[in-house]
Amino acid sequence: MDNQDFVNAILDAKEKQDYGLIAENIPYLKYLGLTVEPDEKVGMIFHIPENKKFTGNPVLPALHGGVVGAFMESAALIHLIINQEVERLPKIITFTTDYLRSARVTDLYAEAFITKPGRRVVNIRVRAWQEDRSKPVATANANFLVSE
Repeated sequence: MDNQDFVNAILDAKEKQDYGLIAENIPYLKYLGLTVEPDEKVGMIFHIPENKKFTGNPVLPALHGGVVGAFMESAALIHLIINQEVERLPKIITFTTDYLRSARVTDLYAEAFITKPGRRVVNIRVRAWQEDRSKPVATANANFLVSE
């Protein structure tokens, strides 16, 4: 898939308001099983279902931190794509993750918020949780280059 095909897929997803189509066009997100669900409070919630193959610590058991981080980076990217005009895939500049507690091997959810929109750089915050939205397992801050 070239850049224009990807942009067309994004525009199609926006027109249909089916944001899961974006995840379906990124192979790693398909591998994670990432879905995008509507939410009255924040607009959309990102979700990856329980999957034992993502276990990083079998003793606890807990999800691998890389899966949690990749999930939150993906949530930030999709949130950005949906909420900004995109002519190409945004490039990640920085991504900082704070792991607050072990993420159990169960469903994982995230929400993202643009904290500083810009013409060149956009800053986004992400919160990930499991059963209780008020008890995040991790938070992240991301900066994306949206135009050069």
